Order: sequence, then C-alpha cells, then structure tokens
Amino acid sequence: MAKEEIRKKGKSDAKPDSNVADFTKAIPADIKEIVGRAGSRGELTQVMCLVQDGRDKGKMMRRNVKGPVQIGDVLMLLETEIEAHRLGGVRKGRR
Repeated sequence: MAKEEIRKKGKSDAKPDSNVADFTKAIPADIKEIVGRAGSRGELTQVMCLVQDGRDKGKMMRRNVKGPVQIGDVLMLLETEIEAHRLGGVRKGRR
C-alpha cells in the first residue's frame, strides 16, 4: 500500500504544462548585408544585421553566424551589446 501511494505522488508531481516550451529572452535582428567569411577555416559568415526590438532597437550590428544564412533571414540574438570584430588579415603586397 505504501508503494502505491509513492507512485501516485510521483505522477502528480509532473508538470501539468509539459507541452509549453520555455525560451530565454531573444531579440530579433534582420540580416541586411553579408560581409564575408570568418574563422580559421571559413566556417563562419560575418553579417550586418539590424536589431528589431529591445534596448538597442534600430542598431546595425556586425555578427558572426554559423550555418547557411542569406539576406532577409532573422537572427534571434541573446545579447546585443557585444559586436564581432571586423574582418581583416594579411593581404599580399602590403606590409
């Protein structure tokens, strides 16, 4: 009898809204320009995006994105304060 009571308690402790997803606060940003490839093997794409919401609404930011992206895609940014470094590198013929 004690085991049955324990089992019933375990089932009733389950979350009633288990179908609801819990996401962190993300801020949408539209990709406006593809700047170039970044990373040691070119696995990142550096893009300029326009923040659509939040504290930095209307700000153009440079971000590194992994995976296929195109102009018009929407990025969901977890933070909008830190911007990616500009692409640089050593060019042939320059000192």
